[in-house]
Order: sequence, then structure tokens, then C-alpha cells
Amino acid sequence: MDRYVKACPVGCRSQLLPSPIVMPEGALLECSECGQLVSQVSTERYWSTMRAFDDPGYSQLARRESERSVAVANRRLRKITRLLDRTPQDTRLLDIGCSRGHFLAAAVAAGYDAEGVEPAPRIAAAARAAGLRVSDGRLDEVRFADAAFDALTMFEVIEHVNDAVALVLECRRILKPRGILCLSTGNARSWTVAAMGPRWDYFQIEQDAGHISFFNPRSVRALAGRTGFEVEAIRTSRVKLAERSELSGLAYRGLKVVSELLNVPARLAGRGHDMLVYLRSGG
Repeated sequence: MDRYVKACPVGCRSQLLPSPIVMPEGALLECSECGQLVSQVSTERYWSTMRAFDDPGYSQLARRESERSVAVANRRLRKITRLLDRTPQDTRLLDIGCSRGHFLAAAVAAGYDAEGVEPAPRIAAAARAAGLRVSDGRLDEVRFADAAFDALTMFEVIEHVNDAVALVLECRRILKPRGILCLSTGNARSWTVAAMGPRWDYFQIEQDAGHISFFNPRSVRALAGRTGFEVEAIRTSRVKLAERSELSGLAYRGLKVVSELLNVPARLAGRGHDMLVYLRSGG
């Protein structure tokens, strides 16, 4: 089979060995150096799932989802502002893989000089129709100027690429010295993975299109070290012990309570399944 991911996306030269997590396309492969997990999905299957991101109905949020999205965006923007020690009005920000521009709109509303880049052409056009500045294409195709931005954001993007080093090096090129890169992705060393293994929807390419590369705090640090970034913070949150479809309503609600009780210790131990990372460019 023509595997889409042939080497560790973090740049390790160590072997990729079968892990205990077996998916329909084969066991997830684990880098023996950094612990990164990668899918054995074929190139053809990978690209067929990625078409979902250009569906006209993709990423349309209901009102409550939109309100929550704005609240999350504002928390992240405040953290970026503190790390940069400058006002939003003095901060040029690029949202990479901005989709319809939910985060980008929050940044503009907060006063940032913000724009986005999005490879799905119809979704990029929808963002522009909403009044946002969005370029079509992948980050490396747009070719922004060197040191053009004070801050970059990249939410739920890096798990879709088979060469994270190339992507993050391009981020460093367009980021000013001491600028901030904020990214989010799943944590493959979470208590959710320990409890659910292959049942976690994040690993399932049928559920989460294009997911092929699964990070953990150690592999994030390795990636930062290879690309000229310093780790400012790695935060994890949330625990899930089962999918709703696996249990009766009463059993699921009981397990949901247990999951919520685990949220605080998981965050303290770095074992939540949502991972938010702040990196600072060297210089």
C-alpha cells in the first residue's frame, strides 16, 4: 500500500513501529524516538477524505456553538497579547487553515490586524464573502514575506500534514523574531487514548477527515527544537472515556460525570486529549 505518511512527521530518523492501537487501515505506527503516532492510510484515501473541507456546508456553526467559539478565541487572543506584550492594534496576525474564519472574525473584532489563509477554495470564498481577508492555498503556496507577522495561529491543522517540520519552518520564516505561534491538536498521550484506544474518534479518518499524525507533549517539544522555536506553554484539557453511541443514556451520563471529575487532574498531569501549544520564535 502507498502509505501517505512514510516517516516521522516531526523529523526523527528513528523507525516507525506498530503500536497497540489498531485501526481499519492497520496499526498506528509509533516513532521510537518521540512517540509520535501516524496512520497507515493510503495517499488516495487521505486525499478523498480531505475533500470534506471544501463542502459548501462545512463548519457552519449554530448560535450556541458560535458563541462558545468566540469565547474560546478571545481567551487565546488574550494569551497571545500577554506573551507579545503589545496591544491587538499593534499586532499583525495570520490564522493558518482559517476555514470560514470564526477565529479570524473574533481577532478582527478584538482589534487585531488579522488575515487568514485557507486551502479549500469554496470555504475561503465564504470567509471573504463575510468580509474577512483570506488568501487561497496552502501556507507555502501563498509565500508571505519574511518576518511579516507578529503572531500565527493554527488550530486543528498540524495533524493533517505528513511533514510538520516543513510547515513549522515556513511559520518561522514569516514570523518576526520573538513572535508567537499558537496551535492546537490532539494529545495521543492522553487518558482518553489510554481508556479508548482505537475507539477515540480523533484517530478515525472516517470521523475526522484527514487525521494522520498524532502528537504528544514530547513530540511537540522535539518539533519546536528542530524548527527554532521555544516552548512557552503546553496545556491539555478534557477527558473522554466512551462515545455516546456505546452506552445507554444513563450509563453515558454517569461516565460523563467521571470524565468531568478527571478534567482537573488530567490538565495538571498533561493528560487531557485537547492540546494547546504556545511557541516563541528564536531571534
